[in-house]
Amino acid sequence: MDRRELFGALTALGVVPACGIGSEASAAADHGKAGGPTSAPHFHFCGIHMAKTNPKLQFITQHFCAAHTGGPDGDVFQCTLYDGTGKNAKLIGVEYLISDAAYRKLPEAEKKYWHAHTYEVLGGGLIAPEMSPEEEKTFMKAVMTLWGKAWHTWPDPSTAVPMGEPLLIWSLMGPGQVDPELEAKRDKEFKVDTKKISAARVKEFGQQPPNVAVPKDINTIGRQWTNEGDDKPPTGPKK
Repeated sequence: MDRRELFGALTALGVVPACGIGSEASAAADHGKAGGPTSAPHFHFCGIHMAKTNPKLQFITQHFCAAHTGGPDGDVFQCTLYDGTGKNAKLIGVEYLISDAAYRKLPEAEKKYWHAHTYEVLGGGLIAPEMSPEEEKTFMKAVMTLWGKAWHTWPDPSTAVPMGEPLLIWSLMGPGQVDPELEAKRDKEFKVDTKKISAARVKEFGQQPPNVAVPKDINTIGRQWTNEGDDKPPTGPKK
């Protein structure tokens, strides 16, 4: 992964400063001839997904994302989702990431498909194991404001071939929602501590993690900070 290309792509989305590094356009010029869309600069992060209609059904999910720039409603990150990081990992789904401004323009009927990443970042659930600490900090500040639309097209990775209907995926949005055994497995694999990560990000970002309830049904609209009322963060960290 090329760090200049990574942050150039994030800059194209308009959510992080340029930092004096290369743009997605220049990266495309260098790499677009070699292998089509899959040769574009990408970044990797790991999180725990849950099915929107069954929050107890959860998955450790690896995201490999590249930027699609220049759309009329803003840029989009296109992510392929895998059940692991090895060469033989199963492709289990796709996710699209858009800015908060682009999300606000969506029709109300469309918004039920999109989830927030606020708790995943502040709660320590999202990690970017290939990045340096400073890169990860910059990256997570950007991701915290984005909305995602994800489908798992291989709903049960234990099956030999993909079977069943695709699952609409939701994000963990409050304490106590994650499967503790799954979280421990993820932490062990990447040698991290979710609770310590959360404490560090709360201090760095100056915000407490939200506590938004799991969706009641498929039509629940995602929220970033609160269950009701004005969906805005608190004014500062709790003492």
